[in-house]
Amino acid sequence: MTTFSPSSPERLRVDIWSDIACPWCYIGKRRFEAALATFPHADAVDVVWHSFELDPSAPALSPVGMAEMLARKYGRSPAEAQGMMDNVTGVAAAEGLDYRFDTLRPANTFLAHQLIHFAAEHGRQGEMKERLLHAYFSEGAVMSDVDTLVRLAAEVGLDGAAARAALEAGTHAGAVRADEAQARQLGISGVPFFVLGGKYGVSGAQSPEVLGSALGQLWAETHPAPLTMMGTGAPAEGCEDGACAVPGAKAASR
Repeated sequence: MTTFSPSSPERLRVDIWSDIACPWCYIGKRRFEAALATFPHADAVDVVWHSFELDPSAPALSPVGMAEMLARKYGRSPAEAQGMMDNVTGVAAAEGLDYRFDTLRPANTFLAHQLIHFAAEHGRQGEMKERLLHAYFSEGAVMSDVDTLVRLAAEVGLDGAAARAALEAGTHAGAVRADEAQARQLGISGVPFFVLGGKYGVSGAQSPEVLGSALGQLWAETHPAPLTMMGTGAPAEGCEDGACAVPGAKAASR
């Protein structure tokens, strides 16, 4: 089970709430990765993924395609729904993602979120998140199908039999609900949502520049730069050379 906590003095923690069925979440993931690629302290950043279901009441597999589902949900015409999909497909393509709404199969994502928690226990959370997103948006994979999820788990190096047992037993169902309850407590109503260092919240698939700036600001606040010394050097011990020093401190600081 993943939990939310501030960064440690040596690390910078980023908690991200998102849903596998959210097209902007995959785009936001790519933009965050682009921000990390130019962040000089990327090796000190720990990313923790949290569960968020846009529609917890969604059926295991929708009887209609994405275009019709969007038209019903937002009260749009089929043409307007298609326009929405075309727009997000273009934005995704600019981030190197291949969205295939023509083959996408809308489904309940509760089991898929449980699989991400299972993967976290085995050090594969990030890989599992990426594999599920790609499978859903580019391959037409059904996120509520246990056999499909087990196959995807094995593809990222997880034990398929153990993954199946965890999914069938609902081992991580409570962890998913805990993530969602925490999102409500934090006032998160849309995803993706980034919490940096337990201090700053960034909503939406913001640009790499915005995300990078937030990372830089938080790093500067939590990791102040050492002073640059000017003058002829450290003062002598005692009260000499225009300053008073603790005896023995000069030698210790060398």
